[in-house]
Amino acid sequence: MVIRILLADDQANIRAAFRMVLDAQPDMQVVGEAADGAAAVELTRHLRPDVVLADIRMPRVDGLEVTRLLAGPEAAEPVRVIVVTTFDLDEYVHTALRHGASGFLLKRSGPTLLIEAVRAAVAGDTLISPQVTVRLLRRFGAAGNGGSEARWEPAVALTERELEIVRLLAEGGTNAEIGAELFISPGTVKNHVAAIQQKVGARNRVGIAAWAFRTGVCAVDERS
Repeated sequence: MVIRILLADDQANIRAAFRMVLDAQPDMQVVGEAADGAAAVELTRHLRPDVVLADIRMPRVDGLEVTRLLAGPEAAEPVRVIVVTTFDLDEYVHTALRHGASGFLLKRSGPTLLIEAVRAAVAGDTLISPQVTVRLLRRFGAAGNGGSEARWEPAVALTERELEIVRLLAEGGTNAEIGAELFISPGTVKNHVAAIQQKVGARNRVGIAAWAFRTGVCAVDERS
């Protein structure tokens, strides 16, 4: 199956960069581009892409409203929308997810995460940039534990290597970064992450990080 993608961003150079990355994948094809939110909504309803990548700050209609119109609970034919933005604000993350976004990425996250997010969205999963995930989970953990460090009561037994990977993942590391830190290949990291997901009952990397902070495998830092 080829994943059909629509790009919505008011900067032509960003659209061109995303198109180059995505069209290079054997299972992806960019089928349309929009320079503003209103055009993105109209094109989506006409082209019916599988995934829409939407910037937040666009003319006419912003990306958060685009997400609500295309993926929200009132959308007649919901489409998977991934918000891709420069602005790392909690308010934007919460609003995007509340409006039905299938992902929230920072533009600086790089092409690998962009590709992973598209595939995750099609699989019914949600991928959030690691930098955003770590901050939100730490704040959630601090609030949930009265600002104190969580007590480590892991529900499952992980190997030492798996624990190393969990800690690096919870700090926002990508597969490539974790592999470089541990001197193993990104593919090996990916296999470990899949095994960890199964063990801890997590749907994705966000779930693993949440488990790590909740159980105390990674300590909550209120300053983060």
